[in-house]
Amino acid sequence: MSRRYVSRPQGRVWVSARQCSLAMLGLSMALAANAQDSAPADQQKAKTLEGVQVVGSRAKDRTAAETPAPVDVIGREQLENAGVVEVGQALQMLEPSFNFSRTFVSDGTDTIRPATLRGLGPDQVLVLVNGKRRHQQALVNVQQTIGRGSAGTDINAIPISAIERIEVLRDGAAAQYGSDAISGVINIVLKKQVGQTDGSVTAGQTYKGDGFTRQGGINTGFRLGQDGYLNLTAEYRHRDPTNRAGPDSLRVSPPRVTQKLGDADTKDAYFWLNGGLPIAGGELYWFGGISQRKGNSYGFFRPAGDNRTIPSLYPNGFLPNIATNVKDASLAVGYRGPLADKWDYDISLIHGRSQFGFDERNSANVSWWYEPRDPANPAAGIYGASPTSADTGTLRLNETTFNADVRGPIDWGIGHDALNLAFGFEWRRDSYQILPGDPVSYMYGRTDNRAIPIYGQTGDIAQPGMQGFPGFSPSEAVNQARHNIAFYADAESQVTERVLLGAAVRHEHYSDFGGTTTGKLSLRFDANDSFAVRGTLATGFRAPGVQQLFYSQRSTNLDPSGTLTDTLTARQNSAVTRAFGIQPLKQETSHSGTAGIVYKPGNDITLTVDVFRIDIKNRIIFSSNIVPESVGTDGNPCAANNANCPIRGILQPFGVGQVLFFTNAIDTRTKGIDVVAEKGFRFDDSSTLDLTALLNYNKTDVTKRKSQSAILPPDKLFDDTQVTLIEQGQPRVHHILQGIYRTGPWDFTLRGNYFGQVSGQGFTPGVIQTWSGKWLADMAVGYRFSRNLKLTVGADNVFDTYPDKWNPKTGAPFPQLGFVYGWETLPFGVNGGYYYARLDFKF
Repeated sequence: MSRRYVSRPQGRVWVSARQCSLAMLGLSMALAANAQDSAPADQQKAKTLEGVQVVGSRAKDRTAAETPAPVDVIGREQLENAGVVEVGQALQMLEPSFNFSRTFVSDGTDTIRPATLRGLGPDQVLVLVNGKRRHQQALVNVQQTIGRGSAGTDINAIPISAIERIEVLRDGAAAQYGSDAISGVINIVLKKQVGQTDGSVTAGQTYKGDGFTRQGGINTGFRLGQDGYLNLTAEYRHRDPTNRAGPDSLRVSPPRVTQKLGDADTKDAYFWLNGGLPIAGGELYWFGGISQRKGNSYGFFRPAGDNRTIPSLYPNGFLPNIATNVKDASLAVGYRGPLADKWDYDISLIHGRSQFGFDERNSANVSWWYEPRDPANPAAGIYGASPTSADTGTLRLNETTFNADVRGPIDWGIGHDALNLAFGFEWRRDSYQILPGDPVSYMYGRTDNRAIPIYGQTGDIAQPGMQGFPGFSPSEAVNQARHNIAFYADAESQVTERVLLGAAVRHEHYSDFGGTTTGKLSLRFDANDSFAVRGTLATGFRAPGVQQLFYSQRSTNLDPSGTLTDTLTARQNSAVTRAFGIQPLKQETSHSGTAGIVYKPGNDITLTVDVFRIDIKNRIIFSSNIVPESVGTDGNPCAANNANCPIRGILQPFGVGQVLFFTNAIDTRTKGIDVVAEKGFRFDDSSTLDLTALLNYNKTDVTKRKSQSAILPPDKLFDDTQVTLIEQGQPRVHHILQGIYRTGPWDFTLRGNYFGQVSGQGFTPGVIQTWSGKWLADMAVGYRFSRNLKLTVGADNVFDTYPDKWNPKTGAPFPQLGFVYGWETLPFGVNGGYYYARLDFKF
């Protein structure tokens, strides 16, 4: 039987990564020292997934086969057979409603890729670990990529070796779990096993011979006392870069490859733990981990004659290198125990931290190089010196959450069963910091005085800061926080033998924008043992992320004409946004519903079909590039005082060529259908065949654009380019077909992923580029030498499929610059085929 089950009913805290790791290690050592001998591995009875309580219901013993909302459960075996070593990639290959877009030349988004569910944004899906809220990432996606303007969760900060299963709730659940759960919830459940050590070693590379990946992970568990456990995971992964850039025929002669377009070079290291110890009739539990990812990606090539190039340093032009250092740490500690009459309680404290550091290499500050030694005496010459690398700043997010929950049944004298109730309180504090970089990374010359003209090699004004990713300056530095409290109530009852009803309500109050109340109703009707109808109706919300509230930056981006331009990302409620008339951010609100059927005529066949709709109002977006007027509003040239050019008048004092900011500006509607079909076969020779078909269709429409500004009409604040990214940037169709055949020591896996067409016009305004849908085939063969040793060899994208090539006419000038396959909307990347070998062992 397949291991996927589709559900139904059912003051400041400051902890550094080093402190968190030492605390976890010390706790582990202290508890392990008191551990008794572990039980033999064959005595550790694993529960089947049908018997595991899953996300989506707080009623005791509600399983994935019983909930009123669709839940997919992806087990450990499926993750191991996916042929990839990252959680995000594995989910994309196994969960059709999940998208993990590949991107490049997108600053930090090359290192932390956006993960989305049901065609919405990265920050509209809530991620849990062991049922507890996971902190978000510090990085904000500010480039023209999927998730533009959002800051989701770094799902790859969790080692795949530590995961027992992943539960995906495809339903709005803000009334149950709080902010962000608009598109659904992903719950990552960690391993608890004891008395056994599991390990794996994987190596692979692309058909082109690059992207060599090596990964090693080990998971082990110790029994603490008689019923306690301590599970530890260590993992390391190194992925070499890939490059699919073509020759650049516009900026260099003779043509040559100047860009690096593909996966960034990354190195990941992890240490995670999960433990529990019976104490005083209850259980003390803890889990968390630390991870570090070092990445190397690249910006846009600067040719030799560009004003941003220094011929003395780079006579042939240069490609800026962005080196990133991502540190992530989390620790949850809690206690759960029984109350009277079948009730229990759970009290927990979770702290998480995400830090994203930037360094710029192979670069220069042009204004430092060409700065005159004495502005009043041109004969004094220029300084003629600039560092070629610098620290360009750090982003840091901290999140601390306290939860107190109680749940249990009461005999209310109605219906077939007791009324299952749950009540809870949550307090959370989110803080956000921007730490400035080295002065050379952001300054205009050594004095940072823009009144002093500094001219580059072409005679134009030299740009400030390091080329590629200019640093955060002290004016952008921030250390701000907000907090919120929440109360919720949840009720669920089997009112008749065949009817399950549920309801939830939640009220939250935020220190910045106020309060919001959400609710949810759910129903499941089992017509008989084989057929059921299920559905939910919910309201939801998403609070503005502290990243969106407090982020600002000065950088170099492409303007609408395709020219690299000094760009200001203005903080919300700043002088710039107030000048435009943009109000402070407020929460998004949503109305959603699902309706579906479950058909299970026997133990070896299951069919579910669920339709859904999600309406979101006041969605927070990252504005279009707002550029100064070339002609005044009256048709005349801009006046000296910019009276007829209000945008120019606002931007000119800041010395930037364009501005972007966060604002509540659109309403959207997403509709779709999910189909899951499974069939298992058992043959006389004990061999088995499991077949799975997973189909996802979704469509998002921007139903309304609006602007709070008298200067910026809605179609200028959020232009057609950004509408296309929202509506067509992610595949509207994603299908997965999979078969696994097992016979004796052999197993054979064949999987097909169909990614529907995507479109974008982020770099060709007015011209929509479309990349057609593609099937990708994966194959793997595994051989088990013994109970403790297995070898798997396989290939992902076995037929070496690539996206369509960018049209050289309508896509110009980017194909001529080396962008062969596209840029902003590529769901499966540009790497082509990949082959690998994996060795799994245990003892």
